Amino acid sequence: MTLLFRLLSCLPLWLLHGLGCALGWVAFLASPSYRGRFLFNAKQAGVSWLSLLGAVGCAGKMVAELPRLWFGRPVRVRWDGDALIDHALDSGKGIVFMTPHVGCFEVTAQAYAKRFGVAGRTITVLFRPPRQIWLRSVVESARQRPGLLTAPTTLAGVKQLIRALKQGQCVGLLPDQVPPMDQGVWAPFFGKPAYTMTLSARLAIQTGATILVAWGERRPWGRGYIVHVRPFEGDLSADLTSASVQINQAMEAVIKAAASQYLWGYARYKAPKLNSHA
Repeated sequence: MTLLFRLLSCLPLWLLHGLGCALGWVAFLASPSYRGRFLFNAKQAGVSWLSLLGAVGCAGKMVAELPRLWFGRPVRVRWDGDALIDHALDSGKGIVFMTPHVGCFEVTAQAYAKRFGVAGRTITVLFRPPRQIWLRSVVESARQRPGLLTAPTTLAGVKQLIRALKQGQCVGLLPDQVPPMDQGVWAPFFGKPAYTMTLSARLAIQTGATILVAWGERRPWGRGYIVHVRPFEGDLSADLTSASVQINQAMEAVIKAAASQYLWGYARYKAPKLNSHA
């Protein structure tokens, strides 16, 4: 499988995105449950699904671009708001990057590692290991690169994140990802209760790290990406439930601004599962 990924990584990004767009539409048309979830989430957010036709294809692009990002030649990346990172790093504090399921979240960590991580300010990204053993080995080998480390969604992984922040390093995670049971709180997300992780808030509160919101926008026709960085508005509450509401609101703002690249088919309102790693 690694060989297949390496072969696909040789294709130009515009072609991979074209294939991915077709894949996204096949999934949308062939799966009633996926299509229903997509439409429900869009309606819950007050967004007309007709304005989100591009988002159908973007879901497939997210999959198709991975071989190139993991094994291929570097892609073109433009920064928007990187001065916020420079300022945060100069303060000596760690940074908690919060990235919703918008655009290419894989490229945000890679772009940071290439520009800032190789200078000694490593970023550690929280990820949920794939269930398939063959895919797990591909992911682990692909994501290990200079300036970029990974931490699994386990107790050991959380400790790794805390150590990194206390050392003035950076961490990245998707705060709109549904956490396991007893690792989150119910908080409104576009007006509907959603089980929301408290880890991102706990990391910032416990270590005093700076919070930045970041996401990777796909440029059309395979012309690369724009990594947007924005400050977290307001002071994060010390109460985890209130902080989770604030974080959800920050994620909503990004999603509304980049609605055509949000994964509307993501099961954001699903019930949490027991943590098998506990």
